[in-house]
Amino acid sequence: MSSSSAAAAAKPPMRDALVAAAFRLFLERGYEQTTVDDIVALAGVGRRSFFRYFPSKEDVVFPDHERCLADMTAFLAASGAEHEPVRRVCDAARLVLRMYAENPAFSVHRYRLTKKVPGLRAYELSVVWRYERALAAYLRGRFAGRPDGTLRADVIAAAVVAAHNNALRSWLRSGGEDDASAAVDRALEYVQSAFGLPSVVVPGEPRADDVIVLVSRRGAPLWRVVQELESALGRG
Repeated sequence: MSSSSAAAAAKPPMRDALVAAAFRLFLERGYEQTTVDDIVALAGVGRRSFFRYFPSKEDVVFPDHERCLADMTAFLAASGAEHEPVRRVCDAARLVLRMYAENPAFSVHRYRLTKKVPGLRAYELSVVWRYERALAAYLRGRFAGRPDGTLRADVIAAAVVAAHNNALRSWLRSGGEDDASAAVDRALEYVQSAFGLPSVVVPGEPRADDVIVLVSRRGAPLWRVVQELESALGRG
């Protein structure tokens, strides 16, 4: 391989180069003092190249959220009737954690920057709202036909986002040193325990001598256990 081709191979993709240039300037000068012209000058590209990848300066701070939202939407769309809906949305939220954990140093820098810039905080909240809407849309489909289906879907989606973000921010405050997965799992387990349904196993075709096995969490409300048992018996 020639030296010129080796240099080209070592050069980061333009999108990554723009992100790296932006964050270097944000740290050196501050977010408000950095312009798009400054970013493209440091990256060695033109303004047109910047706007090909990012609609605005705010978007360069959150370069992977569109991909993550698309992954989450596809994950939920691939769900089947066999997936318990609350556990499914909890698993979908873990996709966001995985995105942050792919580059802990970058995620920590972004968290610290976002705390300092009110405009970025507002932008981040709009991104979080889009995640929440994706979770709620899936749950509304699963709870369709229930009198409280829409309300239940919205409350659970908000609870998943709140639990996930509480654990995620704790990890970011630690500088990315703590166990992010363990913290998020623990937080989401509260949601699962509060809203998840116990599983019912009915082997084979129903017969008069069938034995129904009902598996429920210790803290599940009695009314929910009875509801699931009635459903299994065809009386719901």
